[in-house]
Amino acid sequence: MIYARIAGLGFYVPENVITNHDLEQLMDTSDEWIVERSGIRERRFFTEGKDTVASMGARASELALQQANLTPEDIDFIVFSTLSPDYNFPGAGVLLQRMLPFKEIGALDVRTQCSGFVYGLSIADQYIKTGMYKNILVVGSEVQSNIMELSDRGRNFAVLFGDGAGAVVVQATEDPTRRILSTHLHAQGEHAEMLYLEHPGSRLKDRMSTTIVEEGKHLPHMEGQAVFKHAVRRFPEVILEALEANNLTIEDLDMVIPHQANLRITNYVQQKLALPDDKIYSNIQRYGNTTAASIPIALTEAWQNGKINQGDLVCLAAFGSGFTWASALLRW
Repeated sequence: MIYARIAGLGFYVPENVITNHDLEQLMDTSDEWIVERSGIRERRFFTEGKDTVASMGARASELALQQANLTPEDIDFIVFSTLSPDYNFPGAGVLLQRMLPFKEIGALDVRTQCSGFVYGLSIADQYIKTGMYKNILVVGSEVQSNIMELSDRGRNFAVLFGDGAGAVVVQATEDPTRRILSTHLHAQGEHAEMLYLEHPGSRLKDRMSTTIVEEGKHLPHMEGQAVFKHAVRRFPEVILEALEANNLTIEDLDMVIPHQANLRITNYVQQKLALPDDKIYSNIQRYGNTTAASIPIALTEAWQNGKINQGDLVCLAAFGSGFTWASALLRW
């Protein structure tokens, strides 16, 4: 039997640290208000001319490759997850493909927002188990600070999100004791407009206009309470689904790495599943919500900090725009 395992990890965040106190100078908000509602204290914003979605993905990929003792020439395929590609087209995957000395390998872009990395991991798992590829690079990278408006009008969104990238190498293995056990993907499109960016889109003859800008329809829209309500339901569901599919229980888990959406959501999930503090990882306090990059960043940090060790049972779980939600269960 051929299985897939994570063989290398890496992440990159821009050097530009933006604290809640910095945002106080730009909009009517406060450190206390942001921390109380999200747990976030600071986040990273990209530097124009230095950081791009593709270049940050490349930095994270180089570290993942080093940790896996591989070179770009060893990679057979790229799966790149982002909601903020450098261009409307082509996708970010091909831009990453040209930045490192990869072969002329395929590059697939995934657009499932906050669930993008877990969706990408599932795609890699399937390709490897069928024998099509042996080494796949899965990347999540976002530049979101320039999607938001740093003003009172954009405040509810602007205080939450940050920039960064994470990457893993998914590799073929015959070892059944260290592998991706299963992945579980879901969507509920009826709620798409509860968290979305409407313009510029292809539905209108004029993709952008002064009216669109004046009405703020070029800015992300989020119905925060509705998103929270659905998230706290779907996170526990999809974690339990993964465990049940493998005849395991909450007590068997060693670590849960949730998408870093909001510390209040993570705390609710922790309480719902009765997880002790050492079995769930949060770093949203320092990076904010980095969307498709949040899980690989958190996973890499947790591993680097010795919170994940060989043989551990690790669950990755995500929820976001779409609505989409997903989980992956791994034996490290």
